[in-house]
Amino acid sequence: MTFGEQPAYLRVAGDLRKKIVDGSLPPHTRLPSQARIREEYGVSDTVALEARKVLMAEGLVEGRSGSGTYVREQPVPRRVSRSGYRPAGGATPFRQEQADATARGTWESSSEQSEADAVVAERLGIPCGERVMRTKYLFREAGEPMMLSTSWEPLAVTGRTPVMLPEEGPLGGMGVVERMRAIDVIVDNVTEEVGARPGLAEELQLLGGVPGHVVLVVRRTYYASGRPVETADVVIPADRYQVAYHLPVR
Repeated sequence: MTFGEQPAYLRVAGDLRKKIVDGSLPPHTRLPSQARIREEYGVSDTVALEARKVLMAEGLVEGRSGSGTYVREQPVPRRVSRSGYRPAGGATPFRQEQADATARGTWESSSEQSEADAVVAERLGIPCGERVMRTKYLFREAGEPMMLSTSWEPLAVTGRTPVMLPEEGPLGGMGVVERMRAIDVIVDNVTEEVGARPGLAEELQLLGGVPGHVVLVVRRTYYASGRPVETADVVIPADRYQVAYHLPVR
């Protein structure tokens, strides 16, 4: 095979993909059977099977038990805001959006003390095994799961203070910057790294995805004078949402 020449299964998958995108195979239409693909494209059963696997991995088709493989309806991506701007009151970007009267967002959370594993410890600059407050969030839009978040805060910073629990107390839900300020910890920097990977089974179960779906992961860390005071993983379904940044220019 020369450079640029596609394997047969990719050529078949590419043609079927084109038909899905241009509407020749509209949503909820049954994908041609393996035998039909074999005959139409003059390929082996193996090639036909691999082509179908490619489309399934791309999220263009889905299998239905006892029925066959069907074209999936592709959602129109919506925006998830990430902002460097904080108005008076310190609300998080999600809560800023939900202040709009037309918004229908809700969230649920749970916090518990745990020990920092090696990854979290490195991100927070603390010894492995040190106590942290771990808080898990599930965000919904109009009842549909849209985003997961898990945050970790070192209890050496927040322990035995009024802001130890991120969603409880006098500043519950006000965001990291405002909560830390209340205990004289001044957050002056935040970093976010955005990547993509296949969703974990437990993540996709909560987000309503299927095995193989890709998620965007925003790895965020807040700093106060160079010291990490909170780090979080935000997980977003890549087929349904786009991450949009609003950054102030100084």
